[in-house]
Order: sequence, then C-alpha cells, then structure tokens
Amino acid sequence: MKLIDYGVREDEKQYIEEWSEDNNIEVKILSELLTPETVELAKGFDGVVAYQQLPYDPSIFDKMNEYGIHVLSLRNVGVDNVPIDALKKNDIRLTNVPSYSPEAIAEYSVTGLMALLRNLKHMIRKVDQHDFDWAPDIGRELNQLTVGVAGTGRIGQAAIKIYEGFGAKVIAFDKYRNEELDKRGLYVNSLDELLKQSDVITLHLPSLGIGNTVINSKTISEMKDNAIVVNTGRGDLVNTADLYEAVVSGKLYGAVLDVYENEVGIFNNDLTDQDLEDKLLEKMIKSPRIIVTPHIAFYTTKAVKNMATVSLNSMVDELNTGKSTTEINLNK
Repeated sequence: MKLIDYGVREDEKQYIEEWSEDNNIEVKILSELLTPETVELAKGFDGVVAYQQLPYDPSIFDKMNEYGIHVLSLRNVGVDNVPIDALKKNDIRLTNVPSYSPEAIAEYSVTGLMALLRNLKHMIRKVDQHDFDWAPDIGRELNQLTVGVAGTGRIGQAAIKIYEGFGAKVIAFDKYRNEELDKRGLYVNSLDELLKQSDVITLHLPSLGIGNTVINSKTISEMKDNAIVVNTGRGDLVNTADLYEAVVSGKLYGAVLDVYENEVGIFNNDLTDQDLEDKLLEKMIKSPRIIVTPHIAFYTTKAVKNMATVSLNSMVDELNTGKSTTEINLNK
C-alpha cells in the first residue's frame, strides 16, 4: 500500500512520518496543495490524503479515477470546498476527521472571550507604549453573563462544560437536541430566541451555505445591547461588515473572530510589512473591541496529531475493507 499526503505543514510531518514507520506503509509527503497540476504526482499511489482551504477543482477527481484511485481522505472536518458531484461521477469515497480535539476549540472560544471581557488587547497595547493607566478599560465578569451556545455537537458540549465551570448561565440551541442537555433544560426553542437572550453568543455550527448568516444586521438589531459574538465555527456564519458596524456604533460590546468569511489566501500566511487589500479586516485588527486570530482554535499538538493520523487510519480502513467510521455519506 502506498499513500500520498498533500498540503502537509512542517508541524504535521513528524506525526505522518511516525505513523508511516509504525504501520510500515509508505507515505509520500508533499507541501504542495492538491491541484489539477499536482494530482499527477499521485499516479501509482493507492490513496490521496489532503488538507487545504482552497476549493478542490473537479478535474482532480477525473485524474484520480484515471489513475485507479478511489479514496480521498481529508485531514480536516469541513467538506464545503469539495465538489461532491465530481466525487460521485468518479466513484471516489470521501473521509474526514470529524473530531480531532473538540476541547481545543472550546477552550479557545473561552480564551478569546476572557481576553475581550478584560480588555487585554487594548491593555497590552497600552503597556507596550508605557501607558499603565487602568481607565477606561474596566472589565466584565463571565460569571455574571448568559452564554448562548449555538450548536451542541462535540465542540458545543465541551464549551458548555467550560462556561458552566466559570459560573455563567448557559442556554443552547441545536436543530438536533442532545438528550442529556435537553433533560437539563438548557435548550431554547429557536436560534432567534438564543440571540435575544444571550450576553455572549458562541458559534459552533457548520456552514449554512452562502448568504445564510446567523449574525447580520437584522439579527444584531434584536440582540441585547453590549452583547458579544464569538466565532470559532465557520466564517460565513457572520456578515462581518454588519458585525463591525455594530461594534463601532456601540450596539455590540465586541467580537472574537478566529474564522473570517474572506480568510482564504490571508490566514496562515506571513504578510509582514505588506498592506492588506482587505480593508475591513484591517479595520477589525485595529479595533480594541475585536479580537482577530488566523483560524488557530484547533491548533494544538493533540489536534494536529489526530488530524494527521486519523486521516491515514481512515484511508487504510477504506482500502482494506471498503468502509471507515469517518466516511462521508455523499448522498445526503
């Protein structure tokens, strides 16, 4: 068995190499993304593993079929950038890593929120300039707030435990209710109800499709004054321009954004000393009430190892048995 792994970062190589040695399976490691040009390097291999934010070109899968490769294993959760029709056409099965570390993302959502509540972004900038004055950066306490958790999958459930540990009142919404959370009476009946009742809204939902935002001018107008939005889910859950205007106007207290609707090509790139073409992003970075980080909520040693190894294990299961626990149902 021979596998090829595309788009591999330096921090992933160690885990892939260790897995290859432990399992006695050859894995060719490439830093290049999976494109119509680089897919030719997969000829002669049994399966393709990949991770990238850019869309996968449909012609890639025509080539994979031509080479007799019928499994693509993603090192991430989201499949939004994969053309499912092209997979079906070429009889290619798809797997992902549905749970590399829910705790990492849940912890990060709380980390960002606490930094915002205590005005750390602004305070650190002040201290860097030798301004040690307290005012006007008085903080707020999480134990005094109602946190609305939108999405109660693995990450949302992990977040609920942490927020409750801080003493916050937690309410939740999910189209598919968790039985234990339902018994505890945490759920409200609609997403609108969650937004209206919460001091903090933390988003742990999948993408709802282009144009289907949870946070926009209409929903913001119905939210509490001084509410906070935390997004470690998907960038397109938020109309970022509307969010920014709401923070500037004082309607919202602030926001923590680890994902951004226009992040592709920017996040995980070193643009030091370069002017940002995205002026909205530039304004948010300058705002003391908006914390922007480059999609790093997942970025821990545990999560990176799981992404590297679970994707390879899934590939082996697919090739050996025709089925894995992480296979995506392409007919949904």
